[in-house]
Amino acid sequence: MGNLREECGVFGVFSSEKSDVTSTSYYGLFALQHRGQESCGIAVNDDGVISVYKDTGLVNDVFTPQIINSLGEGNIAVGHVRYGTTGTSDRSNAQPILINHIKGKMALAHNGNLVNSGELRKELELEGSIFHTTSDTEVISYIITKERLTAPSIEEAVNQAVYRLKGAFSLVIMSPSKLIAVRDENGFRPLCYGVTDDGRYIVASESCALDAVGAKFVRDVKPGEIVVFDKNGVRSIEDHCDKAPCSMCVFEYIYFARPDSVIDGCSVHSARQRAGAFLALEHPVQADVVIGVPDSGLDAALGYAKQSGIPYEIGFIKNKYIGRTFIAPGQKSREDKVKIKLNPIAETVRGKRVVMIDDSIVRGTTSARIVKLLRDAGAKEIHMRVSAPPFLNPCYYGTDIDSRENLIACKYSIDEIAKIIGVDSLGYLSTESVKQIAKGINGSGYCTACFDGKYPTDIPTAPKKNRFETKISENKE
Repeated sequence: MGNLREECGVFGVFSSEKSDVTSTSYYGLFALQHRGQESCGIAVNDDGVISVYKDTGLVNDVFTPQIINSLGEGNIAVGHVRYGTTGTSDRSNAQPILINHIKGKMALAHNGNLVNSGELRKELELEGSIFHTTSDTEVISYIITKERLTAPSIEEAVNQAVYRLKGAFSLVIMSPSKLIAVRDENGFRPLCYGVTDDGRYIVASESCALDAVGAKFVRDVKPGEIVVFDKNGVRSIEDHCDKAPCSMCVFEYIYFARPDSVIDGCSVHSARQRAGAFLALEHPVQADVVIGVPDSGLDAALGYAKQSGIPYEIGFIKNKYIGRTFIAPGQKSREDKVKIKLNPIAETVRGKRVVMIDDSIVRGTTSARIVKLLRDAGAKEIHMRVSAPPFLNPCYYGTDIDSRENLIACKYSIDEIAKIIGVDSLGYLSTESVKQIAKGINGSGYCTACFDGKYPTDIPTAPKKNRFETKISENKE
């Protein structure tokens, strides 16, 4: 709960027969709401006619019963929930993106962030392309469209486009007759698919969305894989597989994903418990109770308690009707939300030495306010343990950490941070341990660049989130 903003969630459904794919997408996006709360959208394909509705806001606010009815039935649908890491947070950047071109329509939803979107966008603009958004998702759609002019099929166009795309991208693409799932060769962001009892194929960022719509998990999309769903069934293109080491974002396990999801063969719930257990081994302390900061700190707190033998208790009650703190646009708004989002259970902490587990510390301001809540509730001592290493580097793959100047760990020592946020002691999970929290992962490694600076790809030359909204006076070109 360290003021992190996460990336996005994608969802897709393919049905051989006309069905209520809109409602299915709605429930799927609802299950993925934790991945983005800025905007959402659904595109529905009814026998080649594609309708789309998208807007800023939460899924249940945007998709009223009237809107769902207006989209109607179809045989393919694509959905998206967004927190934007590139581009402003307005309706124009909501997804899915709908493209009309000479070879037909295409709708596309994207989770991740390209590291070469600036270069590709400039290239396309010099060729005459006109952009209507500032999102790198539109760049991806134009690259695919360009390849489609000469490719024999949409999946081959996607296959050729992937050679041009660098960075993190889990894509769900809809053509007039096909649903296509794509994962970048590093596998930065999760993507999986399943099948319902009535034979509909479901694609989603996380397995929890499959559960929400009654689909049985089939498998994860492999890094670099393109999976095509059409009337002939399922087939795979693996031209980009095994081209790069697996670099799943380890923070998916620490924070982003829902604990009931299984990503690349590993339970998120179990991974977080292991993170807590490692914390107990690395940073033991004499204390009376272990509590977690909801939601992503709870599983780690349970792991810490089991390993240390210190009793686990519920320390906070979370207002479920308040969006995740990181989503608030601006520090004042984030601070206001902390006041009404969490309320400590005084009986749990009063007069006690408390171990408080959280997933991260980014700027430190939110952590300081949470600590103050515990102090005001009567906690005798507060020992904070963090289930991630210190953030020392920007993330270029879909997490809104684009500058070292915003990272408290880049400015202060651990003891200084402890003093700033008001805790009696502070301990972070080591980078060595964080690489061991996910057992059963289908691959060989993780991206830990935000902790250790070891980036799996080249880094972008224009990494800022709003790089396409730069003022004239600030333009360096």
